Amino acid sequence: MDASPSPAAASGPPGHRPAPVLPPGPPPCFPPAPVPRSAVRRLATPVGVMAAVVAAFGYVGAVDPNQPGHYPVCPMLRFTGLYCPGCGGLRSAHAVAHGDIAAALGSNALAVVGYAVFAVLWLVWMVRASRGRPVRIALAPVWMWGLGAVLLIFTVVRNLPFGSMLAP
Repeated sequence: MDASPSPAAASGPPGHRPAPVLPPGPPPCFPPAPVPRSAVRRLATPVGVMAAVVAAFGYVGAVDPNQPGHYPVCPMLRFTGLYCPGCGGLRSAHAVAHGDIAAALGSNALAVVGYAVFAVLWLVWMVRASRGRPVRIALAPVWMWGLGAVLLIFTVVRNLPFGSMLAP
């Protein structure tokens, strides 16, 4: 005698659809539907980052790095006598905080360019976050190598006699 139900019994009442049969094993995983975030939550991270940057520039603007004893000495400058790419960065930030762009460029021109790049990237981040779009900055390896080359060339030139205008 056959124990399986007849095709008529398996179909159920008219208009009824049988539940799909899942294969044995763990249930299938589906990613959760994206939950729309409020504008406040989307903007919290970029606003927090800018608050930290403003606080850092405020501190450097208030505590003059031109006065000895407030900040540690650059280890590369101390032990080798050579300027690293960051030497003069605090003096540059101090000058930017006081609105003296010429002095900032004289202290560390590359840092001033970095401040400008940060400002542009932060603005793009803020606009995209306000529209609910993700920010993806994917740099190809050639850009990373290029940035490294610029830092290396800047470091070498500022330590040579003809590049003394780049020294802090």
